[in-house]
Amino acid sequence: MEFGAPHMKLSVPGRVTATAVAATVSLLAGGSIAGAAPAGTSAVAAAPDIPVANVKAHLTQLQSIATANGGNRAHGRAGYRASLDYVKAKLDAAGFTTTVQQFTSSSRTGYNLIADWPGGETNQVIMSGSHLDSVTAGAGINDNGSGSAAVLETALAVSRAGFHPTKHLRFAWWGAEELGMVGSKYYVNNLSTANRSKIKGYLNFDMIGSPNPGYFVYDDDPGIEKTFKEYYAGLGVPTEIETEGDGRSDHAPFKNAGVPVGGLFSGADYIKTAAQAAKWGGTSGRAFDRCYHSSCDTTANIDDTALDRNSDAVAYAVWGLSQ
Repeated sequence: MEFGAPHMKLSVPGRVTATAVAATVSLLAGGSIAGAAPAGTSAVAAAPDIPVANVKAHLTQLQSIATANGGNRAHGRAGYRASLDYVKAKLDAAGFTTTVQQFTSSSRTGYNLIADWPGGETNQVIMSGSHLDSVTAGAGINDNGSGSAAVLETALAVSRAGFHPTKHLRFAWWGAEELGMVGSKYYVNNLSTANRSKIKGYLNFDMIGSPNPGYFVYDDDPGIEKTFKEYYAGLGVPTEIETEGDGRSDHAPFKNAGVPVGGLFSGADYIKTAAQAAKWGGTSGRAFDRCYHSSCDTTANIDDTALDRNSDAVAYAVWGLSQ
């Protein structure tokens, strides 16, 4: 997440599965996203469980890339391009059509990675994204390796399932978010009006494995918000409206262009209150992520339960909103 301060490890209870959640899904209607499917509609495919071990394996790779490239994966640096190449190779092998979009910011070359899953109604696109760059201070494993890895593993799950949704699925990894959402702004600004109108929902995942986590849902679009709240209600996990990241991540350019947006967030440098600790666990009086934008944002800076739940929620939304 753009701008910003700071870690503790929580114990990890048993695995949670997306398929354990009631299979109520939300469907897109026009430019906004409506509620549950009406009675009599055909059955829809249930979202798969996203193995948290697979998500963590991607984080280990991103950490190794940072370690080998000056300790970061920042815009215009070798670690960023190596991160993009890692993600792209996984998607290419899984059958996605990938495009690398190049731009310039702060006199350095930046890149977005776009991956389209073949099929689906191309006039109705459901897009999921996360920023792949870190700050220069560290490896950026929670901010935002966590979102990047969860979106990647969800895309790979689409391939493994041979998923054929009604709508067209697109995934994106943005460059230079930490400099002011530069990559996502570039993408949105370079879409034609017609292509922009085809995107019926953009889902953003920026920091979803915070070590002292909260469970925050974007409230920008009622239908997308409802989908995520359904998932968490099925787990019995309370959520709160996300406010810390308003205008500070890659959903903002889409929202400003009139695209319905939503997403998840587990907290950055805001302080967890006693009430939040009572319902979510963790430590009150401490930041959700006290390694935010710091050198300690490594693979040790991840809460496995938050990463697991949020990764499954990504898949739940992608499956539900695209059918």
